[in-house]
Amino acid sequence: MPGRSGGRLRRPRDWRQVFMPKGILGRKVGMTRLFDEHGHTVPVTVVQAGPCVVVQRRTREKDGYEAIQLGLGEQSEHRVSKPLKGHFAKAKVKPAQVLREIRVEDSSAYEVGQTISADIFQPGDIVCVTGTSKGKGFAGGIKRHGFRRGPMAHGSKYHRAPGSLQSRDAARVFKGRKLPGHMGAERVTVRGLTVVGVDPERNLLLIKGAVPGPRGGLVVVRDQAGARRKKV
Repeated sequence: MPGRSGGRLRRPRDWRQVFMPKGILGRKVGMTRLFDEHGHTVPVTVVQAGPCVVVQRRTREKDGYEAIQLGLGEQSEHRVSKPLKGHFAKAKVKPAQVLREIRVEDSSAYEVGQTISADIFQPGDIVCVTGTSKGKGFAGGIKRHGFRRGPMAHGSKYHRAPGSLQSRDAARVFKGRKLPGHMGAERVTVRGLTVVGVDPERNLLLIKGAVPGPRGGLVVVRDQAGARRKKV
């Protein structure tokens, strides 16, 4: 069969051109809905993606991996520490509010000071979105882990308690035991989301489904490796 060698699939020579990872920083605006050509409702999340500026490039020879450092938003110079002032001055860019690194296959494809906008994505792209989930404070085992409650009759005396915590021999609580505690406010990545629409003039991405975090929260939108584009 063409493309096979010894029963194994061969990677194409230009595989880096087949899939070149890309990503952008943004802020979650909120959710709304669209209607497709059949009149079906499509729930979408609006993300204010960029514009982001490339502040630094990481190379495999110098740093051991390939990545680019992106800056989102502008920050007053008096709010930036002296080390960061020198960092931005070296890149000849204005101080940014947020700095994040995104792994890429070849950082030489980017230039320091280059602006990345929402138009790097097209409708039909499969992306993964990373953000910080909403904090829900202290929660019990039922809400936090989905435990079942006990009988609610007055004689049961066991309603929403976590249950026995100790084993017979160890006489201690094992690490990793699911107990009540702080819920939410964690780094969450949602994969397999589809870009439904792109507004390059306002730097907006319309992503089908929900993404983690509250309105105004920082999100990172990246290509999902190995995913095929969907028809929109």
